[in-house]
Amino acid sequence: MLCEECRKRPATVHITKIVNNAKTEMHLCQHCAQAKGELGVISPGAFTFQEFLTGMLQQVAAPSPSVGQTALPADCPNCGRTFNQIREKGQLGCSVCYDHFKDQIQPLLRRIQGTTSHAGKLPGVEGAALEQRRQIDALRDKQRAAISQEKYEEAAKLRDEIRGLEKRLKESKRQNQG
Repeated sequence: MLCEECRKRPATVHITKIVNNAKTEMHLCQHCAQAKGELGVISPGAFTFQEFLTGMLQQVAAPSPSVGQTALPADCPNCGRTFNQIREKGQLGCSVCYDHFKDQIQPLLRRIQGTTSHAGKLPGVEGAALEQRRQIDALRDKQRAAISQEKYEEAAKLRDEIRGLEKRLKESKRQNQG
C-alpha cells in the first residue's frame, strides 16, 4: 500500500482517528506522517507499553483505609515490591503482586481492557466446544434467574435452546472422534 499523501513510498504508519463517532483512517509513509505531525506522540522508542502503564498507574491513588479497615501490607509477601514501586516502574514484581495489590490494580485493568477477567482463546475444535459450553452455562444462569422470577415461558425457551446447543456439542464430539 502506498502513502496516501505522496503516493511514492510505502505506507508504514496507519492512523485511525475517531472524532464525534466518525472514524477516519490514514495510511502514510514515515516521512509524510512526520511532516503532518502525526508521529509526535508515538515516535519509535519514545513511548513503550511500560511507560504507558506507569502513567496509568500514577493516576491510581493509593487507597486510604476507611475506619475499621486495615491497610494492605506495604509490600508483596513474595517479591517485596511496594505499590509505589509498581506505580513508578509500571511493572509488577511477580504473579503474587496481582492478588496482593488487586484492589489498586483492578480498576485500572477495567479501565484499560473493559474487564478484569481473562477469557483466553483456544484454537480450532477445542475452542469452539469450549465456547459452546460457556454459552450453555450462561443460558443456564439466565434460566435459573427466569425460574426464580417465575417467568416460566422464558425458562422453557432457554431450556430448549440449551438442549439444542448440547445436541450440537455431542454431534461435533462424535464427528471429531470418528
